[in-house]
Formats: sequence, structure tokens, C-alpha cells
Amino acid sequence: MSGTRIFHLHLVSDATGETLNAVARAACAQYEEARPIEHVYALVRGPKQLERVLAEVESAPGIVMFTMVNTELRQRLETRCAELHTPCISVLDPVMLALGQYLGKESSHKPGSQHTMNAEYFGRIDALNYTMSHDDGQSAGDLNNADIILLGVSRTSKTPTCMYLANRGIKAANIPVVPNMALPPDLATVTHPLVVGLTTSPDRLVQIRKNRLLSLKENNDTSYADPLVVAEEISFARRLYARHGWPVIDVTRRSIEETAAAVLNLYNERLKISEAEGPAA
Repeated sequence: MSGTRIFHLHLVSDATGETLNAVARAACAQYEEARPIEHVYALVRGPKQLERVLAEVESAPGIVMFTMVNTELRQRLETRCAELHTPCISVLDPVMLALGQYLGKESSHKPGSQHTMNAEYFGRIDALNYTMSHDDGQSAGDLNNADIILLGVSRTSKTPTCMYLANRGIKAANIPVVPNMALPPDLATVTHPLVVGLTTSPDRLVQIRKNRLLSLKENNDTSYADPLVVAEEISFARRLYARHGWPVIDVTRRSIEETAAAVLNLYNERLKISEAEGPAA
């Protein structure tokens, strides 16, 4: 790791910190020669909690990024960071200012407002329950209740992609594609879900499967990671997708987030087309 600059990054939030962590990591990813040591402080909503944070900032100086709506706590954090000559950044202020100016309204100043236990929240819980019970071809029989169905050969990131989608409120089922193994019968009759096929390059999949076998301390001398078998599996899956007219996403160079984003783009496009066509006559 020669030439890499290591620095302390303090992430202070009055809620779960998910938004802050995502912003910080997206920004840090643009600096390949730097690696942050993250100090995460969630649910900081009182003076005592904040003082503990400030003590850590003083003992490990670096950059402070925060999302806090309490004016007094914000001022205390910013003042102390200025005294310590520590950069202190409110990551949501520019967005909140622009929204307020555009809408002509004040924000609610409620910490964690995006995590309110409303209908949307319970919809996400329902989606997670559905997705977990329909992982890897389980509980087939009610596939038409899914929003999205992902198909793919083993180790094409079906499960993590579905879990990511479920966290967005999408009911996602996934089904393994195995040559000479029948798909769930009700897959042929679904009308509600978007069905998407996942594929990848044979070389990449062989490497992933070998790593999987190593992690399980199993013998590499198996057809599971055999290049010829893997290539045939991928070819079989592609023919299956083409036969049914299912859209295909290549996950070779995609992260889970990027794959999910590509699936959501297809899903949203489908919704737009359905809305434009209107209800069936």
C-alpha cells in the first residue's frame, strides 16, 4: 500500500448514519491514493453523546462529516472542530438549502425523518420477507406476487441483488438456472413481475467459483469450477433468456449496487410503458 495516505474520517449522525456513510464512501472512492479510517457515530442526539464524539475527534484528528438537525448540537460540533482546526462538513446542507429555496418552505428538522415507520417502511419489511422466502427458487407457487424475478447460474449475485432491491421496497425472487433442471412451473404464466436474466463472463465466473470452493475448504477438482462446464452453463442460460425474450444484464464488471440500478431502470421503463398504455380494455 505504498504511497497511500491514511486519514481519520469521523461520521456523525443523529439518525442511523446510512445516508452519511453512503455519501462519504462515494466521495472517498474517487481518491484511490487515500484510505479512510472510519469512525462512525450514530444516533447522536444529546450533549453527552456529542462530547464523547468530540473527545474522539480530538484524539484522532481528521475530517468530520455530519448530518444533524439540532441547531445547538451542530453549533457545538462546528465550533469545537474550528478550535481543533479540523474540517467539518454538513453533507446535506446544500441539498436542503436548494430544496427550501425551491419549495419556499422550512424543513421539518426531525432527525431520521426518512426512517419513519409509515406505510413505505412496512412495505419494505413486506418486500424483505417476500424476498427472503423466495431466495434460490424457494416457495415457488406465488411468483406472480413478485415485482421482479432474477434468473442466473450459480454465483451471478442473484441473492445480494434481490436483498438490495428488497431494501428499496421491491419484492424480488430469484431462481437458479441449472442445465437439465426444470424451472418452477408458474414462471411460465407470470404476468405481473419483470423477469430479468443475469449473465457474466466464463473466466470471471470460474474465478468466483474457485474462490467460493476455497472459502468452503472444498476440493477445486470439481465440475463446479470447470471452465468448459461453466461456459456451457452460461450458454444454456443465454439461450433460455433469448427463447423467452427476457432482458439480460451482464454482471461481469458490475457491483451489486450497479446491477440493482440496471434492474431498476428496466423495471421503471416497464412501469412507464404500462402507464402510457393505460388499463387493459
